[in-house]
Formats: sequence, structure tokens, C-alpha cells
Amino acid sequence: MIRELRSPIADTGSSARSIITVLLACGAVAGPLFIAVGFIQIPLRAGFDWTRHPLSMLSLGDLGSIQVTNFVVCGLLFIAGAFGMRRVLRGETAGTWGPLLTVGVGLGLIVGGVFSADPGYGFPPGAPAGAPAAMSWHAPLHFAGFAIGFTSLVAACFVFARRYWKLGQRSWALYCIATGVIVAACFATVMSGLTHNLLPLWFALVVGWVWASAMPARLLASWTSR
Repeated sequence: MIRELRSPIADTGSSARSIITVLLACGAVAGPLFIAVGFIQIPLRAGFDWTRHPLSMLSLGDLGSIQVTNFVVCGLLFIAGAFGMRRVLRGETAGTWGPLLTVGVGLGLIVGGVFSADPGYGFPPGAPAGAPAAMSWHAPLHFAGFAIGFTSLVAACFVFARRYWKLGQRSWALYCIATGVIVAACFATVMSGLTHNLLPLWFALVVGWVWASAMPARLLASWTSR
């Protein structure tokens, strides 16, 4: 049995347990769903080049509503997962900041979806071949959501690393640390201009969002086994 929840919640009734289970399941599916929906769209969107265009630019154009919905729905799923995490981790290491930072991941996705980036670099078709000549009012809000999501995720990695280290689960602690370092390094590489190829950002997306769902998934496994 996974040694995860050390403080039994004796007064949790069957209906409350079901709600917590659903909330944790929401968080567990959020990351893989976000990635899958994003990658499925790539070959279907004319002119999209993932070496030049971030996933958020899929929100633009005639089919952009698909990615906007992906942002918002998965953001809400992460937030739901955070409420489940808060319930089962209350009073334990990472019981406060773990869920709060997971909410930050979800809010970052929602903000990034509601406020779109500007067309540019040839996408969607008909957009300027280079950077937009002027920035719209909503583009900075989009980038703010992007920053909130990634920063929250990196911070959450180290919060959960501390938890698992204290529990003696070294492999999970190292997984958390490695994820935080990889995501931060990829993010810094792209934002600093060291590379104009966006593949590191895509790699960070996959590594980071899988990890963000692995945390509620692990809690869900231990919760349902009790």
C-alpha cells in the first residue's frame, strides 16, 4: 500500500469521500487532457509550426475556440484537484502551499485562455511573418497567465519534494526536484533568447503538466485504497 496519507480523517462520510475522490480525479486527468488536446490540433491547423509557435497560439484563428476551451476546462480541473488535495493534506507537509500553488497552475491556464496572444510569425494564416507590430491590451494578460502557471508549477515541485523527502519517499522527492529544475531551465532558455526554437518550451509543458497531474493521482491512489 502506498504510504501517503498518515493522518486518517475519521469523520469523512461516504458522500464526502466520493466528492474528494472526484476532485482528485479531476486534477489527475487535467494535465494529460491538456497535452492530448493540444497535440491533436497541431496537424489540423494550417501553418502551425511547433518549433516557432507556442501551444497558446492555437487559440487564434477559426478553430481557436477549441484551445480556449482546453485552457479553461483544464484550468478548472486543476483547481478542482487542488480542493481535493487540500482536503486530504490538511495539517500535513505541503497541505497549504501544495494546493494553493496548484490553484495557481489552474488560474494561469484560465487567464491564458481567456486573454489570447497576438497573431504573428505567420500564424494564423495571414498574420505578419514576424512579431506583431504592436501589442494588444490582452496580450500582456495572456503572458501574465503563462508566467503564473509556470511559476506556480515550479514552486509546487519543490513544495512536494520537501513533503516526499520528509516521508522517506526519496524517488518521488527526486522526481519533484528534477521536474522543477527541468521546467525552470527550459522556461529560462526560451525566455532569455538563448534559442529561438520553442521545443524546450514544449518539453517543459509535457514534463510539467504530467507532473502536476501525478500529484493528485498519487493522492487519489492512496485515498481510494484506505
